Amino acid sequence: MTINCFCQTDVGLRRDQNQDSFLFDESIGIYMVADGMGGHRGGEVASALAVQTVREFILMSRDQNRRYGPRELLVRGYEEASARIFDKSHNENPELQGMGTTLVSALRLDTTLYFANVGDSRAYLFAQDRLFQLTEDHSLINEQLRAGLITEEDVTRLTHRNVITRSVGFEREVQVDVLERPVQAGDLYLMCSDGLCGLIDDNLMANILRKHRSSNGRFDLEKIVQESIDEAKKAGGDDNVTVMVISIEA
Repeated sequence: MTINCFCQTDVGLRRDQNQDSFLFDESIGIYMVADGMGGHRGGEVASALAVQTVREFILMSRDQNRRYGPRELLVRGYEEASARIFDKSHNENPELQGMGTTLVSALRLDTTLYFANVGDSRAYLFAQDRLFQLTEDHSLINEQLRAGLITEEDVTRLTHRNVITRSVGFEREVQVDVLERPVQAGDLYLMCSDGLCGLIDDNLMANILRKHRSSNGRFDLEKIVQESIDEAKKAGGDDNVTVMVISIEA
């Protein structure tokens, strides 16, 4: 099977700088989207450092023949990224203190995709004509939803929608969620910052994917990404938006 990937990031309509970062390296099977936070370009620094560090950690582990399992490899990569970001903000540049980032990633190993997540950037699976959210948001709103303190109808009226409860780099240590999925032909994965999923709903996302799927089942990845970003802007574009799509083909 073949994996194809396309990604694009956009500053949106309300921000002066883009604090999102993305990275994919098909030679080692890693795909990542990060959404940074922090003043004085701190978010931009944190998100870039996170994706670079995880990639470097995977390469270093392979070069040194360290026999980590894929789950441990991702967790250790995230831990190294969190430590580097924290140390940079506290020891190298006080103006960056408090910076951190979300980070959602996928690592392919043989016939399995391993997803790791911290924060509220998301990974979705589109399969059998349906869209499924794979990752769980580490956000104040999601905690309140799970506790039954608010309803889905309340979410759009709340002002603290962007408050996250877990990030890479805000603290030196980090807790990472990891899940796995079999690599199956015909599946499509979408990973994004909350500049997309915070502005358009899952039904619209699914319709965009259906619209750009040909009769033979192949997806036009560039059109999916561009239309997704366009729709986020139509909905207000009040945040940076990054969209990555990964298709599995026979």
